[in-house]
Amino acid sequence: MDKVKIPPHDGPILSVVDMHTGGEPLRVIVSGYPEVKGESVLAKRRYVRDNLDHLRRVLMFEPRGHYDMYGALVVKSELSDAHLGVLFMHNEGYSTMCGHAVIALGRFAVDYGLVEAPQSPETQVNIHCPCGLVKAFVEYCNGRAGKVRFHSVPAFAFAIDVAVSVPGYGEVLVDIGYGGAFYAIVSAEKFGLDVKTSRTRDLVDIATAVSNAVKSQVELHHPTSPDLAFLYGTILTDGKDTFSQEPTANVCVFADAQVDRSPTGSGVTARIALQYYKGLIQLNETRTFQSGATGSLFTGRAVEETKCGDFKAVVVEVAGQAHYTGIASFVLENDDSLKDGFLLK
Repeated sequence: MDKVKIPPHDGPILSVVDMHTGGEPLRVIVSGYPEVKGESVLAKRRYVRDNLDHLRRVLMFEPRGHYDMYGALVVKSELSDAHLGVLFMHNEGYSTMCGHAVIALGRFAVDYGLVEAPQSPETQVNIHCPCGLVKAFVEYCNGRAGKVRFHSVPAFAFAIDVAVSVPGYGEVLVDIGYGGAFYAIVSAEKFGLDVKTSRTRDLVDIATAVSNAVKSQVELHHPTSPDLAFLYGTILTDGKDTFSQEPTANVCVFADAQVDRSPTGSGVTARIALQYYKGLIQLNETRTFQSGATGSLFTGRAVEETKCGDFKAVVVEVAGQAHYTGIASFVLENDDSLKDGFLLK
C-alpha cells in the first residue's frame, strides 16, 4: 500500500506530530481539537482543563500514549508579537511552562510554516506559553531547522533552605526555584541516592515524597497570577551547584510521578536562577546540564538581570536539540470500552 487510509471511526481525527528533546517526548497536536475558547492563553488553559480534558486523556494515556507522554496543543495567542500560543499537557493536567517542548516547538514552527520567511543562520520564534512570552532562536540552514535556544520568562529563587518534613527522613532542607514553573530542588545524596546510577523507581518515590511535603507545608505565590502558584515537581540533583565546566546531572519528577527523560528546560532555568541568587554562577557563564535518566544534555546561562514583582530575577537562556519521530492520526470507536484512555501505575 502506498498510502494508509483512515480506519473506521466515530468522531474527529486527531492528527499529531511526534518529537523528542533529549529523550523526552512531545506530541504536537495539529488538528482535531474543537475550538479552544478564552481571551488569553491562561484562560484557554482553564477552558481545556474544564471542558476538553477527555481529549488530553485520549492522547496522553494508553493505548495511544503512555504514563510519561507529554503533549502540546498549538492555540492562538492574544499577543501581537507571538507566532503561536501553546498549552502543555501531561499525565495529570496542564503545566505552565515546558522547556523541552519550547525547544521542539521552535523547530516545529519553522519547519511547518508558522513563521514566515525564516532567516539563516537563526530565526526567532515567539512562543506564548501560559507563564508568558518565551523567545526561541532556531538554527536554520538550507531549508531545515536545527538546534534551538530560548530566553525564559523571569526566573527567580523563591526560597532557600526551606525545612520540610519528609516521611522516613525527618527534616530536609530544599530550595524552591521558579523557571516558568515552581520546583523543589534538592541533592539526591541527602537520601542516599545517585541521579545517574540509582533505580528510577527509587528516585521517583523520594521525589514524590518531597513534592508532597512541599505542597502540604509551603505556600507558594507568584507575583503576576495565582494560576502559576503551584509546585510542578521535584528535581533531584548531584549537588554540584558551583559553576564548573563539568556537567551537573539531575532528574526531574513532575505532575503525577512523571519522569522527564531530558535535563528539563524549565528545571535548568530554575536551577540557574537559584545558582545565580547564591552567587555560584555569574552572568553569561554557560553551564551544561545532564539528564540522569538518558545522559542527554542542555546548556543554560543567566543572560540578564530583571525583576518579577519583588523578586530579583534573571532571564535564562537554555539550549538543546529536538528531533522528529513520526506523525500519526488517532481515532476513536464508540464501542471501544477503553477509547477514553487508561494508565497503569
